[in-house]
Amino acid sequence: MPSLQTALPPELANNAIRLYRECLRRAKYIGHKQHNTELVVQMVRQQFRKNMHETDPEKIQKLKDDAARGLINHILYEAEAMTGRKFS
Repeated sequence: MPSLQTALPPELANNAIRLYRECLRRAKYIGHKQHNTELVVQMVRQQFRKNMHETDPEKIQKLKDDAARGLINHILYEAEAMTGRKFS
């Protein structure tokens, strides 16, 4: 199985790895709060593994955008919960 880092240009692989790590951090945080850490972490891992051999730059960018959107949504959700204000 080829390494993700060698299959993609370095700047793309580095960003995807950083995104993966941040998604795992958020998954562990959410899982800890909801007492289902293993399930949430496994879901994140499964999504990244499913697409780890993707080589189409446009599809990779879409997948990265989707992951980033999920992170941003979680950050907004947490900010709303902490402040009691609704962000748009």
